[in-house]
Amino acid sequence: MRHEETLLNIPINGTKLNGFTFDEIGDDHLYTGIETPLTSTAFDISDEEKKEKIAKLFSQIMEVMGLDLTDDSLKGTPKRVAKMYIEEIFSGLNPENKPKIALFENKYKYNQMLVEKNIQFYSNCEHHFVPIFGKVHVAYVSSGKVIGLSKINRIVQYFANRPQVQERLTNQIALELASILETDDIAVIIDAKHLCVASRGIKDDSSATVTSYYGGIFNQQEKIVELQNYLKL
Repeated sequence: MRHEETLLNIPINGTKLNGFTFDEIGDDHLYTGIETPLTSTAFDISDEEKKEKIAKLFSQIMEVMGLDLTDDSLKGTPKRVAKMYIEEIFSGLNPENKPKIALFENKYKYNQMLVEKNIQFYSNCEHHFVPIFGKVHVAYVSSGKVIGLSKINRIVQYFANRPQVQERLTNQIALELASILETDDIAVIIDAKHLCVASRGIKDDSSATVTSYYGGIFNQQEKIVELQNYLKL
């Protein structure tokens, strides 16, 4: 199984990373590993308790910005944001929400690549908490087992529904599929737009970011070409 990751030594209480301040690093993608960074106490309280705490804290953020929380349009916003964070856009942080995947024998004896393309996803950049969205293309060659097609979509959504870096998301999807399907023959390609680039900072709405993972047989040039031809259809 082949994957690439960049490990950075981030000081817990420091202000610099590899000799640079975080302001100097700016919008650069910091990629600290394949696992989503979580504290040891991440699941010490229930989702309901998390929603209550987030609502209170978001109320404080709104008040600091000078927003009137007595206004009919705004008074429900803190609770709506808290519910959205825990139940929707960051629900993939909770391992209890991980999709249940059943394996089936490859009774059709199909031994060519299977491609599930144009899986639409929405995620959020962990550096600015603004959306990342685009399409994921997944391919694998069965080792004797298969999964339902919709399960591929669910795996994509599970890992997308958390603060993310696109490089990490690519590897997380690939390694999860490799583990479930018991094969190294996995390919994942993500083509996405980042609103941290499009709506702020450089404000470039025309660019997109493409990341890929090629494992096992997909490291062969002819298989990469075959996959790319499928994606053009």
